[in-house]
Amino acid sequence: MYVGSTGERGLYPLVFEITDLAVNEVLAGRAGRIGITLTPGGGVRVADDGPGIPVEGAGHTGGPGLETLLTSVRTGPGPGGRQTVGMGLFGIGPCVTNALSSRLTAEIRREGTRWVQEYARGIAAGPATAMGPATGSGTTITFRPDAEIFGTAQFSFAVLAERFRELAFLNRALDVSLTDERTPDRPHSLRFHFPGGVRDFVAHLGARAGTAAHTGVIAFEAEDPRMAGTVEAALQWRDPGHEQVLGFANSRPTAEGGTHLLGLRDGVAAALGAYARRRRLLPAGEPDPSADRIGPGLTAVVSVKLDHPEFLGATRGLLGGDAVRACVTEAVRDHLGAWLEENPQQAGALVERVRVRSDR
Repeated sequence: MYVGSTGERGLYPLVFEITDLAVNEVLAGRAGRIGITLTPGGGVRVADDGPGIPVEGAGHTGGPGLETLLTSVRTGPGPGGRQTVGMGLFGIGPCVTNALSSRLTAEIRREGTRWVQEYARGIAAGPATAMGPATGSGTTITFRPDAEIFGTAQFSFAVLAERFRELAFLNRALDVSLTDERTPDRPHSLRFHFPGGVRDFVAHLGARAGTAAHTGVIAFEAEDPRMAGTVEAALQWRDPGHEQVLGFANSRPTAEGGTHLLGLRDGVAAALGAYARRRRLLPAGEPDPSADRIGPGLTAVVSVKLDHPEFLGATRGLLGGDAVRACVTEAVRDHLGAWLEENPQQAGALVERVRVRSDR
């Protein structure tokens, strides 16, 4: 029940729970790169160049050690915070991956020593063992999903690529490579690193849609203590009829929507309405554009990172919090409003598009 399925869909949380460890090392500034490899035989290898997870029994102090991480269920919502990514369904931790794998090997390169520990179906075969000097530092965890649970289900490279690409768009510091070695004579690898953040994300969505752009990408990032977090958003209007608006909270897709998406639409409508009134582009008596009229042709991404996100529902696909809606609305209104003033020709065309839609 912790991965949602014993078929292909259930395999991906196994990767994500392990990858969370590496991603958060990068976001904390302790690591630079992450590598995920699909290996022959159905296994997965996740490696980072961080300091290495502390090894229990090796004299470390503070924080959970390797065996605790791999065998103990995390209680509560996890560490949380705007700089923490949780990709798994329920945030239980890497012990889920360990328990649902026929074999798991952890290799730790820490403080000059290389440590190795083996597990079988979640149970340690023995203590972590020092295997000699280490070259560099980092953590590498290799696991094979248990065929008695998942049968012949296989990972889709495309599904994993989509999620890691998305994660790299949302976190500019991430540098992630995904490699498929399952066919040794035809290895395939992609690298995801996007210093432009969600601006690059919207440009990518537009290029993939293949529709003509009517504006450049309008992007901004702002912090607001009222919601104890930041909002990063990017918008672009393209051919009418095509709409794609995506929301994320603490790097998690919010497929069910939420207050950040409502705030985005409210802010766009408010900016267009205020601009149209100032420039007298709306006839007397005609109402301001409403949030439900600004969507067609809009490609947008809004990403909030909150110290205390209010997710609704077990799978955290819906974001709550009235302060989030108000803060995102204000930020979008102000930044889009400034862009409209600086680009009067495109602004006038946008107002006219909204007016034409309202007449239908």
